[in-house]
Amino acid sequence: MQTAEVVIIGAGVVGASVAYHLARRGCTDVLVLERQAQLGAGSTGRATGGFRAQFGSAVNVGLSLLSREKLSCFEDEHGVDAGYRPCGYLFLARDETQLDALRVAQEIQKACGLVEAEIISHADIRRINPAVNADELAGGVFCPTDGFIRPLQILRGYAEHAARLGVRFERDTPLTSFRLEGGSILSVKTPRGEIATRCVVNAAGAWAAHVSQLAGTSLPVEPLRRQVATTYPCELLPEEMPLTIFVEDGFHLRVRDGRVLLLWPDQPMVTNPFDDVTNAVTDEWLREVLRRAHARVPVLREARLDRENCWAGLYEMSPDKHALLGKSVGVENLFLANGSSGHGVMHAPALGHLLAEIILDGQATTLDARALRPSRFVEGDLNVAPEFL
Repeated sequence: MQTAEVVIIGAGVVGASVAYHLARRGCTDVLVLERQAQLGAGSTGRATGGFRAQFGSAVNVGLSLLSREKLSCFEDEHGVDAGYRPCGYLFLARDETQLDALRVAQEIQKACGLVEAEIISHADIRRINPAVNADELAGGVFCPTDGFIRPLQILRGYAEHAARLGVRFERDTPLTSFRLEGGSILSVKTPRGEIATRCVVNAAGAWAAHVSQLAGTSLPVEPLRRQVATTYPCELLPEEMPLTIFVEDGFHLRVRDGRVLLLWPDQPMVTNPFDDVTNAVTDEWLREVLRRAHARVPVLREARLDRENCWAGLYEMSPDKHALLGKSVGVENLFLANGSSGHGVMHAPALGHLLAEIILDGQATTLDARALRPSRFVEGDLNVAPEFL
């Protein structure tokens, strides 16, 4: 029987980050299992690559600041460019109620050290993103150090460095079951054989609830479908345009590699995350997202939609839209890095760092991660933040 001190289920960016941070601490007997034939074929490869620290809860701001610190020196540490570009995030409010919520969130951000975030006026909107139709907007917030990252590059940096340190990756190897005894996992079973292990990390993203179910425990994480529309390459908007979000309904856009990416979050939970959602963009959704884009960014009326390259992917949603990080409820040696609710890629550097501390030291010490403890749902102590932050 094969053995590994730690088995990680899922080789997306979060799983790879956990593997690297364990190995960096000297825990190199780590095996990462990936059900797909290649790394990043799940949610990581379908992420649009936004990065922000403008959140409405202190713990999420802290995760972003720790991740940003790591991303800033990523190439020096791993030899791969993480693609971090501080082009900014621009949140736009239609009325004073929305603007007040942004102000309250910004007070939390500044208390956490995000001092560069600012409230902006109607005139500022026209200066920061002149393409936006600002006629009916009340104002907004802007943080110049938010911006963009390259998800697959971050995954590659962590996976390659982890492998150099001795971590093993097995692709095309789905988890089939666990062998348990006395509330602990003794081994992990796959079609290729059984692996005895001291502990298991669930980093399976939108498929995480299935993994925990196999271990005999429940996990409050559900997959949520998200669609992305993309134009053909054009020069209608600059590459350095900040990611621009309309608070009213979550419609947002950015430019990546010359294409404008359009997003509007409207889809419900999906019943089976194992269904193929590649390019599963509906015509009805496309018509609506284009209507919103044309009204709010008039220059996009001249853009041509590249229907064949639009795509859909899955978020892993928790009830309070915050990650679950730490020891599972009910299984002593099952650790969770799940439920990031759309923030998994940007927070992966911090989540991997902190979970390595929890596994090896018994608690996270770099950042107070108690707000992310999986037991909070049983305790009724959920995190609170504005819907759009």
